[in-house]
Amino acid sequence: PVLRLLEAQLQDQRREHEEEMEALRNQVDLMQEELEKQQQAFLQTLQLSPEVQVEFGLQQEITRLTNENLDLKELLEKLEKNEKKLKKQLKIYMKKVQDFEASQTMAPVERRPHERNMQVAVQRKEKDFQGMLEYYKEDEPLLIRNLIT
Repeated sequence: PVLRLLEAQLQDQRREHEEEMEALRNQVDLMQEELEKQQQAFLQTLQLSPEVQVEFGLQQEITRLTNENLDLKELLEKLEKNEKKLKKQLKIYMKKVQDFEASQTMAPVERRPHERNMQVAVQRKEKDFQGMLEYYKEDEPLLIRNLIT
């Protein structure tokens, strides 16, 4: 069972590795095609007159800046969507905080019995106890008589 598990894991890793390699090969092929296109464009530009070379260079720069501008607009849209989402979440949390605060202002009525219990506990601590039994001073002779008998 362990050997089969290890073989299955090895095959999965091999398959993943092959898929990664194929993706990388495709990426390299695309890059080579792009490089060849750029080299062809560069060679064509060298054959053009200086004025046309400048114009071509400007067109290339305008294309690059336009693409960059589109990417930035896309990023801006994503950030605006995220901002709206976060504002909605903030409103929800603010509402929850307000509800919680409102429930806390109602709570003192509910807390009063608890505060009374605490006062009672404090009063009990203030009593004067002797030994392990609790009794009133007036009952002391009766308690002693009962203990003796």
